[in-house]
Amino acid sequence: MQFPTVRPRRLRASKLIRDAVAETSVDPSDFIYPIFVKPSGGAEPISAMPGQYRWPVGEPLVRHVEEAVALGVNKFILFGVLPDELKDAVGSGGYDPEGVVPRALRLLREAFGDKILLFADVCLCEYTDHGHCGVVKERRGRPHVDNDETIKLYAKEAVAYADAGADFVAW
Repeated sequence: MQFPTVRPRRLRASKLIRDAVAETSVDPSDFIYPIFVKPSGGAEPISAMPGQYRWPVGEPLVRHVEEAVALGVNKFILFGVLPDELKDAVGSGGYDPEGVVPRALRLLREAFGDKILLFADVCLCEYTDHGHCGVVKERRGRPHVDNDETIKLYAKEAVAYADAGADFVAW
């Protein structure tokens, strides 16, 4: 055996993953459907994306995913959305195990089991009160994103999502 050896076992782990990476014609099961989730309330239209909504974690979200599954879509990526009053300087809503995305992941995993693949977006911009994708600090009199601190928070966020049931995290 020569080095390096390619062992693509991870991509053969289940029929759903094999179907996701197979060379096939375009089919609804090939799509990854983006869903924007919020803590509570009703479904809220996103004006910049006609036909898209922010879905509350709960029964409306489950019904929406059921409709997509009935059409053949079985892969979903979740993006968290928080109201301004829940945002902070370090985006703690992104890595809170009881945050909006982990709650949505657990709900959908319980409702659908392994019939769907769940992806989760790892980023802090939707959880920070300043809108940047990381921890902002002053350096030489100017604000900058502290990459070292930010990466630690991204890791916490990815682990929170994996623990809650995400099959993949998207960076």
